[in-house]
Amino acid sequence: MVRKRELIAEDSTPDGTPVTLTREAGAFVVAVAGQSLMASDVHGSEEHMSELACAPLRDRKGVRVLVGGLGMGFTLRAALDHLGPDARVVVCELLPCLVEWNRGPLGPLAGHPLDDPRTELVVADLVDHVRAVRRAYDVMLLDVDNGPEPFTQPSNERLYSIDGLRTLREALRPRGTLVVWSGFRSDAFEKRLRRAGFEEEVVPVKARIRKGGQHFLYVGRAP
Repeated sequence: MVRKRELIAEDSTPDGTPVTLTREAGAFVVAVAGQSLMASDVHGSEEHMSELACAPLRDRKGVRVLVGGLGMGFTLRAALDHLGPDARVVVCELLPCLVEWNRGPLGPLAGHPLDDPRTELVVADLVDHVRAVRRAYDVMLLDVDNGPEPFTQPSNERLYSIDGLRTLREALRPRGTLVVWSGFRSDAFEKRLRRAGFEEEVVPVKARIRKGGQHFLYVGRAP
C-alpha cells in the first residue's frame, strides 16, 4: 500500500542537499536527499536517551545540558521534563529550517520546547560549538545523524573520530555523561569511545515507547 505523501516545506543543508518536511499517513517526516531522517511517530528511543542521562540530575542545582540536534523537539522536551527549574538546556541545531518548522507545524508535537525559559537555542555547527567550550556541560545528548556515521552533514564525521570524542569529553564537566543516539550497532565506535577516555556502555532501546524496532544509545562517562 502506497502512503499518501503531502509536501509541507522544503529547504537544503549548507552543502545544498535538499531537506523536506512531509506528512505521510498522519505522521510528519523529515527527509534528507529523499531518505527519511526522522518521523513524528517514532521517538521512544530519543525520550529514553534524555531520561537515562537527565533523570538522575533532577534535584541537582545548576545542571547544564547540551542537546545536539533539535530534530522534532522530542529529545529536548524529554530533557526539560526530567530536569529541575534552574537547569539550563542548550540545543544546538545546524539547520535553520528545522528551527523554523519547530516554531511552526512541528511545535505542538513536543509541546513547544523552544518556548521553555530553560531552553537556549544555538544555530550553529555542533562541532564548532563544542570546540569553543570546556567543562561546560553535565550531560551531552547527541542526535545529529542516523548514528556515528555522517549522513545529514559530512562534517559530522569529526564528532565520531577519536579526536572529536576527546573534544566532546573536554566539553563535559567531571563525571559528565555523553549519550549518542544510533539507529545501528557499531563495534568500532564503542572502541573509539574507550580510546577517547570514556567509560562506555551500549543500551538497546525500542524505537517507539513500548514497541517497534531497536535503536542504540552509546553512553560515555567522563573521568
